[in-house]
Amino acid sequence: MEDMEFDDIALYSRYLLGKANHSLFKARKKELRPFHISPQQATALFLVDSLGRQATLTEIARHTDRGVNSISPQMSTLEKDGLVKKTRIEPKSTLLSFKLTAKGLKTFQNTHKSQSIKDIMSILSDKEQKQLVSILQKIINNAEKY
Repeated sequence: MEDMEFDDIALYSRYLLGKANHSLFKARKKELRPFHISPQQATALFLVDSLGRQATLTEIARHTDRGVNSISPQMSTLEKDGLVKKTRIEPKSTLLSFKLTAKGLKTFQNTHKSQSIKDIMSILSDKEQKQLVSILQKIINNAEKY
């Protein structure tokens, strides 16, 4: 692919961002295989742990940039697998929150470190990683305007 010519640097940058994202996703998926969860499920477990009582469908969807309709089946699967428990925030309320079960907590503790991503990103110095984060935040902020 390196021999492909791109006349438009923005188009080539977008191509490289997509390729990097896909490569990181595949590495994370391979790392999670022994735990029988996907990268998306690992992210959901992380958010349930981080958000605590605020771990509602709406909040999880907001933090993942997904719709509630996308997150709801994923959370149902996690509940069926015994990793999270759905509870009502108040009795007779329709507002639900999620918390990790003992099995979910153990899975989270085994999977949240994301060593593969740390190893991959270790080729960049701390300064370069901070620059990358800054650049990506600028791109995301500008893209969200569309």
